[in-house]
Amino acid sequence: MKKELLMASALVSTLGAASIAEAVTASTSGSMHIGQEFDSPGGSVDTNSTIDQVNFSVSLSEVTDNGTTISSSFMLENESGGVDDDNAIKLTFAGGTAVELLNAGNASGTHDISIPGAGGQQGVAGTTTANAPTGLDFGAGATTLGFEWHSPSDFVMDGLKVSASYSSGNGVAATTTVKMDSSWGVGATYVTKAGDADITIGAGLAGSDYINTGTAVTNDQGGMHFGISAALSGGLTVAVGIADGDTLTDDGSTVALANTQVDGSVVKAGAKYVTGDITLNVGLVSGEAQDSDTQGTAGTTDDSWDEMNASVSLVVADGVSAVLGYTTVDVDDEGASTDNGGSAWYVGATMSF
Repeated sequence: MKKELLMASALVSTLGAASIAEAVTASTSGSMHIGQEFDSPGGSVDTNSTIDQVNFSVSLSEVTDNGTTISSSFMLENESGGVDDDNAIKLTFAGGTAVELLNAGNASGTHDISIPGAGGQQGVAGTTTANAPTGLDFGAGATTLGFEWHSPSDFVMDGLKVSASYSSGNGVAATTTVKMDSSWGVGATYVTKAGDADITIGAGLAGSDYINTGTAVTNDQGGMHFGISAALSGGLTVAVGIADGDTLTDDGSTVALANTQVDGSVVKAGAKYVTGDITLNVGLVSGEAQDSDTQGTAGTTDDSWDEMNASVSLVVADGVSAVLGYTTVDVDDEGASTDNGGSAWYVGATMSF
């Protein structure tokens, strides 16, 4: 309880000390994705469906009398059927240091490298209990009661920016259901040049603690990631990233929340080439994991996810692009090939402002 009270006091005192102005400046942005997807999942019939996804984002910010910027945002999105409002209150101070309060996330995930991959809204519809990770930040968990600190640019050395975060539970008593009690994370991004190439290196480390009244989990959520991206002359960008760690997931048992421990790793690579109004993307994902449906028992067989994707987009007018995308996935569950992979095509358009 002391941790929660201290965090709440810090939020109130920080906002109070900032001498908040009366007006707030708002800016908006959004996009619409509309097209047709053609899905060929393994082990079931081919399907096609119309994709119609819209989001509308509102960013709010204002500068106080002492030069502190207070900002936040929210997004309306029809693909989730509601409002995405899990955004922090961000305070950016005159020297470039920033602090996010509430819904701040994990600093490790803040610094994962962006890996190019296919545009479009194609996705293979198969379902499986295979738990191989596909994202670099799969070990970076957080509760909503937390903060994240960001250094200014060129911290200690030119091109370096670092972050650190901590989050705490809400004080609810432990039950038989596993729940996150606290988390921490650190991350860094370094930007430099090598000849004509712009190089970006990102890395992060994270850890979380889970509690329940039953058998304690063998490995709490946490892990590391590292990635490097190179923007070359002539419009080509290439990137690769790796991640390794542990997480928990729900495989649909009688336990309502996270019940399956996952020890996994993933490698992602991709390339983007821009020439005139045409953008070409290609991406690779290879994830593997060992999981267990009972806490305390380590897995002995592998789950895997191997994906290739590609797309081409053409700018046909300001803010409007035509997109053709393709994805193919192979899935293994407990060391055996499954019918839950497949392939999918997408053809459509994106309109954004």
